[in-house]
Amino acid sequence: MSDTPVNEMSFETAMAELNEVVSKLERGDVALEDSIALYERGAKLKAHCEAKLKDAEEKVEKITVGPDGAATGTTKAEGV
Repeated sequence: MSDTPVNEMSFETAMAELNEVVSKLERGDVALEDSIALYERGAKLKAHCEAKLKDAEEKVEKITVGPDGAATGTTKAEGV
């Protein structure tokens, strides 16, 4: 598990760590206190990934299409 703050992670990094957390919890060989810490970290990672996906979806929705059907540009989503 990384010491990097979740809000500083890329989507890919956060997903990789979330998969690692889930794997550790599913094995069930982690002490209770460590399981709680892993679960909390996993919840933060999940929320971060969901927010990153939402931002990406908003950017895709803002792509404008010209009369010929080709994308003519994008506008940046608010707060990104």
